[in-house]
Amino acid sequence: MQISKINDLYSATGQIDINDLDQINENGFKTIICFRPEDEDKENQPKQELLKKEAKKRGIGFISIPVIPGQMTDENITKFSQEFSQNAQPVLGYCRSGGRAKSIYLAYEQRQKNQSHADVTSACNWSDAFDVVVVGGGASGVAITASLLKRRKALRIAVIDPTDEHYYQPAWTLVGGGSYDAQKTVKSLKKILHKKATLIKGAVKTFNPDSNNLTLENGDQIAYHQLVVCPGLRLAWEKVEGLKETLGKNNVSSNYDFHHSQYTWECVKNLKKGAAIFTQPPMPIKCAGAPQKAMYLSANHWEKQNVLSDINVQFFNAGPVLFGVADFVPPLMEYVKRYNANLNFNHKLTKIDGNKKIAWFEFKDQNDKVNIKEVKFDFIHVVPPQEAPEFIRNSTLCDDAGWLDVDQLTLQHKKYPNIFGLGDVINSPNAKTAAAARKQVFVVAENLIAAKELRELDVKYDGYGACPLTVEKGKVVLAEFGFGGKLLPTFPLHPPVARRSSWYMKQLLMPWLYWNLMQKGIEWLAKPSKR
Repeated sequence: MQISKINDLYSATGQIDINDLDQINENGFKTIICFRPEDEDKENQPKQELLKKEAKKRGIGFISIPVIPGQMTDENITKFSQEFSQNAQPVLGYCRSGGRAKSIYLAYEQRQKNQSHADVTSACNWSDAFDVVVVGGGASGVAITASLLKRRKALRIAVIDPTDEHYYQPAWTLVGGGSYDAQKTVKSLKKILHKKATLIKGAVKTFNPDSNNLTLENGDQIAYHQLVVCPGLRLAWEKVEGLKETLGKNNVSSNYDFHHSQYTWECVKNLKKGAAIFTQPPMPIKCAGAPQKAMYLSANHWEKQNVLSDINVQFFNAGPVLFGVADFVPPLMEYVKRYNANLNFNHKLTKIDGNKKIAWFEFKDQNDKVNIKEVKFDFIHVVPPQEAPEFIRNSTLCDDAGWLDVDQLTLQHKKYPNIFGLGDVINSPNAKTAAAARKQVFVVAENLIAAKELRELDVKYDGYGACPLTVEKGKVVLAEFGFGGKLLPTFPLHPPVARRSSWYMKQLLMPWLYWNLMQKGIEWLAKPSKR
């Protein structure tokens, strides 16, 4: 039994049976409310009278408020309001999966807010609120907006983002390898956003989830019925001492930035000998394979130019392994050996001096003592530490690590049922990739509409993520996997193999799919796999 705590007074769960009552009692619940009609599922639904009898033995009240799936009524909400206020708390509500139990509380709470916030300023009047507010105009934000409007054309949706440009970031690896035009990765956000959506240029300062509104840095307040949070993550360049001062010059570059990815290629082309360093910071980061992809494409170029033997290729990874999914390590190691690259695990970049061309790495010895290694370079590709944006980390929406706190299956916020999250900002244990966002969009779109219509949240995210590992110009190891490293290949091919067809997918097909399908709400191959 998985209990979702809404607040100190109310929690929700799926179907319970007699064996769960002791745990319910130990958790301190004083009242149980069943939202399932009797015999909704004759085979798997215990009789309510029996549950009521056994609950009474443990000093727990039992109430029935039958709610037909997808047909919650005002009478249901009124009945819940009466029983919730009159019976001992905390209360545990249950139904088949927990969806109705969450939704009816959300509806009850909203009714309370409508009554108590009648004097809210006009900017935040409930009647003026957007149906959905989307925070973030990146890959996830544009796609979820299009997918929602595809399902419900009448939705009033606002998208909040401080920038004018929208980038196709997965191609920056190719830009840094001289295999893609950087200008093809950027478009106007206003032009690609769904025409029925309202674009609000601004940055979020604070969330006010108890009032269903948020405040922008300019002081404007935006009210919503439902909220989608997908601002991506923040590249913390400043956490490496000296990096911001030298980035983009002195042969210090990074494919994690539009402009600097172009500089990467300039550095790679011009390097004929010396030490080439590639770094990877502590997890989580977006596209965990990108740091080593830069190494493979660079080394492949030097190999073709017959200068690789004169270049000392070093990979410094703050983590303990080359790649997090073990199935893909063997084919990657073949390329590590081919390029004669030296692997340095558990080494974190802490400082860099571009003028002197020296980088410093922190590592622990066998006695767990922290040591510093000084390494000279002629070219260094840096991947910065990464974290959630400050307005997420400083909000009540985040977990202890600062990431948006969502249910990893439904992508609904754990505390606020009218809030959903997707993309790089969420704390779900999946790879932070555009491919993951493509699958998450379908889940959030379906579940947000279900929550809006007071139905069960039946669509579950399987943790899908994809990392096209560009091991050479012309070949890619297409890593597709879900929660726990489970392989989830889209096509019936043996995944851990470098293929030319996967290169064409990475270079040609995926960008086309991104601009012409995903960002327009066309969800080709986006449904989660059956778990």
